[in-house]
Amino acid sequence: MKKFKIIIIHVVGWIILLVFPQLFGPGPALSFNDILKPYMLRELTSYVLLIIFFYVNTHVFIPKIYFNRNYIGFFLVVAISLIIITFTPLVFVKDSEVQYLSNTFGEHSVFYEFGHNFPRFSVVTFISLVLAINNRLKYIEQQRLKAEQEKLNAKLSYLKAQINPHFLFNTLNSIYSLAIGKSDLTADAVVKLSTMMRYVVSEVHQDLVSLEREINYIMSYIELQRIRFGDSIDLSFSVEGDITSKKIGPLILISFVENAFKHGINAEEVSRVSVVIKVDSEKLQLEVFNNKVQVNSNSEMRSGVGIENTKGRLELLYPGRHTLVINDTENDFLVSLTLQLEPVAVLLKAKGEI
Repeated sequence: MKKFKIIIIHVVGWIILLVFPQLFGPGPALSFNDILKPYMLRELTSYVLLIIFFYVNTHVFIPKIYFNRNYIGFFLVVAISLIIITFTPLVFVKDSEVQYLSNTFGEHSVFYEFGHNFPRFSVVTFISLVLAINNRLKYIEQQRLKAEQEKLNAKLSYLKAQINPHFLFNTLNSIYSLAIGKSDLTADAVVKLSTMMRYVVSEVHQDLVSLEREINYIMSYIELQRIRFGDSIDLSFSVEGDITSKKIGPLILISFVENAFKHGINAEEVSRVSVVIKVDSEKLQLEVFNNKVQVNSNSEMRSGVGIENTKGRLELLYPGRHTLVINDTENDFLVSLTLQLEPVAVLLKAKGEI
């Protein structure tokens, strides 16, 4: 549709350039019978050459010569084009048939031919230069946006790649603790881990995933922690609102939940972890709380890696559409995240899929 509109604009523009001088220019009014006369053949030939020059100048002369700063070469090419457009059509007309058109100069002459062609040639040259410069600027902008998008995709891929080991180390550590204790729940934990890893492998490469599946993933993770710690911790988890028909960036929320368990659990101290997710039609709110306990400082996975990566992904996926507040006090740690959500239908429509 866009190309069709451009074609229509070009056709209308050339028609106006052709008809306007004939209707409102100097000289006698032309009738339909004049179309096949030598003078009109001369004019039509001149216009055809002018049209050819316009597109060659726009797509060849200006990009290849002018943009390479060969201004003398460009001037010579344009001058030669003017000479060709001016004198080539004269083969279609005799001098005696254009005498009545040269009232300004008295007799048909070289000056008359240049005076007749130069104004419209100048207009066409100027328009082609403006159009070529505009095309050049659009191309530069497209290349810049493409480079930024490639950089963005590379950064997202890097951040996502760092999440997988983070998740794996933490969950395997949980199962290792169960196995050391010869717990009967080890097999159930392995099954849950398998389900969670299947989700990570199949969904993490997507920019957006189902919010329902993402929350189910978090629920499985928390259940795995319940299996590991049993009643030794004060753990609460709740989800409020409709989580269907919405999308979210994959593994955006889990880092904050993982961080609470890594730094809020110690069997020898009072350990409290609370995870609350509230969803309405436009936004998601996540609150994760844990009290601080003594943890192993030689832990293989430190909290900074997961949270810093998540901050980066939030900036990339939700620029200006999220609020993250972290209250890190001496005794507890509280994360409050608000995301602006859109229904699946809106996202698909934006991508042109529906």
